[in-house]
Formats: sequence, structure tokens, C-alpha cells
Amino acid sequence: MIIIMRRSATEQNIEAVIAKIRDMGFEASVSHGTERVVVGLVGKCRQMDAAGQFRSLPGVEDVVPVTKRLFHTSRHYKKENSLIDIENIQVGGEEIVVMAGPCAVERSDQVFFTAMAVKEAGAKVIRGGAFKTQDTPEDFPGLGEQGLEILNEAKKETGLLVITEVKTPQEVELADKYADIIQIGARYMQSYDLLACVAERGKPIMLRRGIMSSVEELLLSAEYLMNRGNNRIMLCERGIRTFETLTPYTLDLCAVPILKRLSHLPVIVDPSHGTGDARYVPAMAKAAIACGADGLLIEVHPNPKLALSHGFQAIEPQQFIDLMEELRAIARAVGRRL
Repeated sequence: MIIIMRRSATEQNIEAVIAKIRDMGFEASVSHGTERVVVGLVGKCRQMDAAGQFRSLPGVEDVVPVTKRLFHTSRHYKKENSLIDIENIQVGGEEIVVMAGPCAVERSDQVFFTAMAVKEAGAKVIRGGAFKTQDTPEDFPGLGEQGLEILNEAKKETGLLVITEVKTPQEVELADKYADIIQIGARYMQSYDLLACVAERGKPIMLRRGIMSSVEELLLSAEYLMNRGNNRIMLCERGIRTFETLTPYTLDLCAVPILKRLSHLPVIVDPSHGTGDARYVPAMAKAAIACGADGLLIEVHPNPKLALSHGFQAIEPQQFIDLMEELRAIARAVGRRL
């Protein structure tokens, strides 16, 4: 249940609502928006019975029963867009943040060359996998901590922030030492031990939608993270499995405006995994900005044909540079900047 306070509500009014919630045996979650304060009642209760007890309190404008399971992620809880500050960038604001780099960290020269190119083009974050999920036993497993060290050196060289993915709680501690953003992969969106471990680190989190997951299930996983005290969450649409066979996945761009309507969290789109084919990445990246994405996650490799992981969906550095110029025009057209 969410209690919306009036603009004129005093601190005493807010404290009275919080005290009432605690007297009932529940927890209070307070969100200070730019215009008003929202107080959430956390816990299971007979909401319709309890609503009347709060509507009569001074300073209360409205009481909204939460009929679905979404709470902290909901626009009812926070009307304004969440802005996530990470060192020198802000995700969720006017600027569209582009994160780019190889699917997997392979060698120092590969990462440094790519980092310099994407930095020149305007990217703010270097992406790269140190712990890779293996579809088959023969697939490249990643370099582990050595890969993280390479990403860290690239950050020192270029000033780009680092995003990398973890698969297990054991990998979180290592990634926490090197990464600025920790990514939860699509396969692990509902791995709740992993979610709890990452949330407790307090770092910004990129939560990727599972390939067979609904929008609500994505938000419920974000809800789990926020319930653990971490509000620095970005949602990532990366394509889902459908009956279509011409691409490995279907990039569900309709999810972007839906997520922006339901939730205050920033939304990032990954057109590389979302299509699984480098030929379609530019078109889908442009469409993502047009439909309201707050950022893009794009795979870039200096020689995709020799990539050890997902080279078929990576674009080359010069293609990325050209694409960024086209993306800037679209960003301006929708009142954003890049």
C-alpha cells in the first residue's frame, strides 16, 4: 500500500504516518520526490481495511492499494524518473548513455583498441565479459580476474567506466573490485541468491530481462533488488524468445515505453543480443532511442570474425563511430542528447 502525502504535508504529518505503519507491525519505506513525499507500507495486510486508517490522517492526499506485486519499482511509489549518478555520468536523465565493447575480454590490445575507438565516438562505458556463460563445453569461459584487470587498465587509459557481468555470488566480490556497474545476465535474472549478493554491494546494477521472462517478471526481480536496499538499478531489454526463427531473439522494443510507464527506473536496450545479428544492430539502436531508451549496450569488436564470443552480433569500431553520428540526430529529434 502506498500513502501519497500532500505538497503541504509537514514533517510531523509524515512522521505520524510512519509511526502508524510501525504501530500496525509493518515497515515504512519513504520516497522523497521533487513535489511530494510517498510513504509505502511494506508487508502483507488487508489493504482496503487499512486504507481508511490513513486517509483520515493530516497531510495525506491519497492511499493507493497495491493490487499487483510491484511496489518500489512502481510509478505510484516514485513519480519522477530515477537518476543514477555513477562518477561522471548520469543514467536516466536527458543524456542517452552508450555502453560499448566486446562480448568477452580476450587480450589487452583488443580491449584497449576498442576502448579508444568507442571513447572517441562518444561512449561513456566500456563493456566486456570476464566470466562467460558457456552454451557448450567448448565455448570460451572468459579470463576471470585477468579480464577484469584489463578492463580496469582500459578505464585508467580512457576514463571510460566499466560494466561487466557476474554469474555466481563467488564472482561478485572480484567484480566489485574492478567494475563500476555490475550486470546480471538474462539467464540469472531470477537467481535470487545472486541478486541478494549483488544488491548488498550497493553498486549500480544492470538487470537484464530473461529470454523467456515477462515485463512484470523483470520488474519483480528489480523489486527484489530494491527490497534489499539498492535503488541504483537499470533495466535492460535484450531480446526474448519467440516463434520467429530468422533471428535468435526478438528485440521487444514495445517493452521500453511499457517499462517507462510502469516504472521510474532507467531503461537500457541491447540491440546486439536483442537481434543476434550485427546487420540489424544499427536499425534497432536507432529505434530504441526513438521509443524512449535511456541508454544502449552495443557489442563492438576490432575483428568480429575472430571474436571468441558472439562475433556474429558485434559491429566494427568504424561502424560504431558512424552509427553514433546517426544516433545523435535521432536523440535531438526526440529531445535528448548523446
